[in-house]
Amino acid sequence: MTALSPERPRVSPWVLSAFWFGTAFHWLLLLLILMPANVVTFVGDERKGTYLGLLAGIGAIMALVLPPLVGAHSDRTGKRLPYLKLGLGVNLAGLGVMALAVTLVPGLPGFWVYLLGFLLVQFGNNYATAPYSALIPELVRPEARGRYSGVMAMLQALGQLLAAVSAFAVGALHLPVLASFVLIAAMLFVPALVTLRGVPEPDTVVARDPHAPTLSWQQLFAHQPFLWVFVTRVLFALGQYSVQPFLQYYNKDVLRQSDPGTSTSIMLACIIVGSIASALVGGRISDRIGRKPVIYVAGSVMAGAALLLLVAPSFGAALALALAFGLGYGAFSSVDWALGSDAMPSQSSFARDMGIWHVAFVGPQMTSAPQGALLDWGNAQGGNLGYTLVFGIAALFFVLGVVLVRNVPERAHARAAA
Repeated sequence: MTALSPERPRVSPWVLSAFWFGTAFHWLLLLLILMPANVVTFVGDERKGTYLGLLAGIGAIMALVLPPLVGAHSDRTGKRLPYLKLGLGVNLAGLGVMALAVTLVPGLPGFWVYLLGFLLVQFGNNYATAPYSALIPELVRPEARGRYSGVMAMLQALGQLLAAVSAFAVGALHLPVLASFVLIAAMLFVPALVTLRGVPEPDTVVARDPHAPTLSWQQLFAHQPFLWVFVTRVLFALGQYSVQPFLQYYNKDVLRQSDPGTSTSIMLACIIVGSIASALVGGRISDRIGRKPVIYVAGSVMAGAALLLLVAPSFGAALALALAFGLGYGAFSSVDWALGSDAMPSQSSFARDMGIWHVAFVGPQMTSAPQGALLDWGNAQGGNLGYTLVFGIAALFFVLGVVLVRNVPERAHARAAA
């Protein structure tokens, strides 16, 4: 691969990653807090799981299909920021439709209006983030990508933490549901504006090689660094989604907490705080010693924490393990984007290839349903066997990710195919 021009602009990592802060706030508050509660108001408790699953399934399909397509179009036009602007506008419009449905349209008809709004949200957000994902490999020199990736991971964790605190405050103040939608829109718009005003359009400042190849999907996955980065990201995501959806049930059934919702919120806060603490440090360390050593440690810590949760003697011990898991997850996240950026094989298709790489994180979300069935089956056998199976599988995925990341060449960009 022909190297990118060294004359790249000096873009602040905080400005470059500001939009990730907004999207992290947006998705945590919308997916984990608002949507489950809103669905109940439309269809009642008896059908809430079915209709919430419908929303989640449709959203996951769109998140799988759209980013590679939009990314490929962005590569052809040579533009990134116009996609962010248009996607942001559609995202905000979708939030408006969802808020309208909740406040004005009751019952099942309201749900279908709500679904339309959610489709607009998914379309807009994925339309914006696919080309936006190309900015780190396009604008950041390889030796600085760990630091930039660490800042991005830290901002995402901060966005999630602020969203959790905001949800608690909205509930404590008994504010109307419309206030939450307005808050989400504001917290998405302002960071997006920071990025849009502070980041130059890449094609005006980065020399592009007109002869750089655009690889087919088959050629892309034949490129070993990309293939192994993709596979290991799938494994780490599978580990995460083997545990995360069932934490509230774990708090109730295993830890015997009387208020599992509050207990789960505290546990999630511990994970987020741990990830904030390690995200920036992990990225900087990876720039000095390489990406893979950080992943070895991070994945091992996550696997150990998942297993030890099964034998945690108390809620306090479980919180300590959650903090340890967060330290591992933050370190992994700080290196994740840097490793992915290093593995991009062609300068001419950054956005498409990053969109395909993003599928490795989104696709495993579809496994929550079979994992849930396994949990129920195992618990029906007695002795919380379901949690042993599901958490054990999570640890296995993390360990496999650690083992297989050895196949990724360090600084894969230097070995990329021409």
